[in-house]
Amino acid sequence: MIKNFTLVLLLCLALVNCKDEKHQALENPETAKVEDTFVKDNYTKQEVMIEMRDGIKLHTTIYSPKDTSKTYPMLMMRTPYSCKPYGEEEYRSKIGPNKYLMEEGNIMVYQDVRGRWNSEGVYDNMRAYIPNKTGKQVDEASDTYDTIEWLVNNVENNNGKVGTYGISYPGFYTTYSLLDAHPALKAASPQACIGDFFFDDFIHNGAYLLSYWRATSVFGYMKDTPTTESWYNFPDLGTEDQHQFFLDHMPLSKLNKFYDSTNVFMEQLKTHVTYDDFWKSRGIIQHLKDIKPATMVVGGFFDAEDLYGPFNTYKNIENNSDNYNTVVFGPWSHGDWARNSERQVVGNIHFGDSISDYFQKEIETKFFNHFLKGEADGKTGLPEAHMFNTGTKSWQSFESWPPENTAKESYFLQPYERLTQRATRNIETSDFISDPKKPVPYTEDIKVGFTPRKFMTDDQRFASRRPDVLTFETEVLENDITLAGDILAKLNVSTTGTAADWIVKVIDVYPADTENTDDVQDHLKLSNYHMMVRSEVLRGRFRNSMETPEPFVPNKKTAVNIKLQDVFHTFKKGHKIQVQVQSTFFPYIDANPQTYVDNIFEAKESDFKAQTHKVFNDSSIEFSVLR
Repeated sequence: MIKNFTLVLLLCLALVNCKDEKHQALENPETAKVEDTFVKDNYTKQEVMIEMRDGIKLHTTIYSPKDTSKTYPMLMMRTPYSCKPYGEEEYRSKIGPNKYLMEEGNIMVYQDVRGRWNSEGVYDNMRAYIPNKTGKQVDEASDTYDTIEWLVNNVENNNGKVGTYGISYPGFYTTYSLLDAHPALKAASPQACIGDFFFDDFIHNGAYLLSYWRATSVFGYMKDTPTTESWYNFPDLGTEDQHQFFLDHMPLSKLNKFYDSTNVFMEQLKTHVTYDDFWKSRGIIQHLKDIKPATMVVGGFFDAEDLYGPFNTYKNIENNSDNYNTVVFGPWSHGDWARNSERQVVGNIHFGDSISDYFQKEIETKFFNHFLKGEADGKTGLPEAHMFNTGTKSWQSFESWPPENTAKESYFLQPYERLTQRATRNIETSDFISDPKKPVPYTEDIKVGFTPRKFMTDDQRFASRRPDVLTFETEVLENDITLAGDILAKLNVSTTGTAADWIVKVIDVYPADTENTDDVQDHLKLSNYHMMVRSEVLRGRFRNSMETPEPFVPNKKTAVNIKLQDVFHTFKKGHKIQVQVQSTFFPYIDANPQTYVDNIFEAKESDFKAQTHKVFNDSSIEFSVLR
């Protein structure tokens, strides 16, 4: 079995800021050797336990430049994934957000958050924020404040300015640092940041994401004392076929044998199956008001984990604060921007070269340097929104996001697989039979693992050729069409059952003469490639309210609206726009039994029944089109 720490790295990428070191050594042994010792040669490492206002002590690792002839700002990442390696003589090979900030000299700080790894206290997954704290009340905001207070008063050669950053869960803690922010906190960059666990990672619009089921080990098992060793294990599936494993363990109750009641997070998932106060209290985006520190939100357009968080973090700060606030989205999967890969590839699609290096050098480093070493006047020279067009494969800057010069355009889902801007007057339907025991795969790859990544640009031909997937397609485009902003699917549907999931995918169909690149899987061709641009699910019971679910009335025409997260993509002349509609997306999403049950985790095998679904031809998909 892979070592636990390696699995955590694969899951979260929160601690990975470079290529695989073995690959570096093979490519250039001398360079790898120099880079491996850079931190130890140029930094001094210190480990301390910083006491919080309630007496709990948090393990904190501090890397300070050996050159003490000047002062430096501090860059801090708070993490639930460990400050490894532990021991003042054990050094990371890379520190900080990127190599440029590491090489020019900054004080780099890492902290195990409360209740994790070598820190004291009790861990609380997505700990709720407490406004107007009194006495010894604590949350992640107070822990961040108390940590910064200690750092600026006790770390030698600091210039009194602090920046925070982090990817994924550490991105959540970065967002948290903005609440009740310490005066020394001048800049923060939440990256792929979780905004609300009911819409990020484990649940999407009420649908449970089976693809993160194994990750429940990371967040669910508690520990009693500080430790430098892993205290949790991952379930062994006993197969390399993830799809078959979850088919064999349907309904979800069959998975209970892998997690007992000691897994706190699994019990919370099973208990809180609607958007109740438990989830609402753990969301952070609703608290992003009157933010003072400068912020730069970063995300990837092909991030299978966290799209909701970054977009809504940026938008909520923008709408409710008057600080310096910018956003960057590139052609990245989860955390790609922190890697040093020369070729930027997601799945089979190559988007360009040195894209992450460009971001690190020209965007991220300039942002932190301006506010931590410069005048901090807001005149960074950086754009408000720096977005990568995933169709033209080029960067573009905007004064706002979404751009002001967009217009809503609707395309209707018409009979005979047509996607048109005009609907026929006659009411017709496109029908399919959805069988939860034979679900549509989210990918044709056979795999076992954590976070799926490449499927976000995967070829969807395998799905479009299934009878339980509806396909609607434009004619070959005569002109480029650029989508910039969110997408709203306005479905009118019916089902013979009382429950159903609805999945909508937006796809770029390549021309027949498209030539392969070296990145394409051997069995595929880019000729007529169906590249997924965006997809999303809505568990139909939540169509009117995330708080109060309700069944479908069999055979009754019902409106189901699904918001798809923002895109910036040009469908080029000669391509086609395709929309797919289906009711299973397995095992990225668990299978809906299609019989209404109050709690999906308590569904019985007899609840899973094939049903006939209809999509009416007055259904449409609304795009934000750039003018």
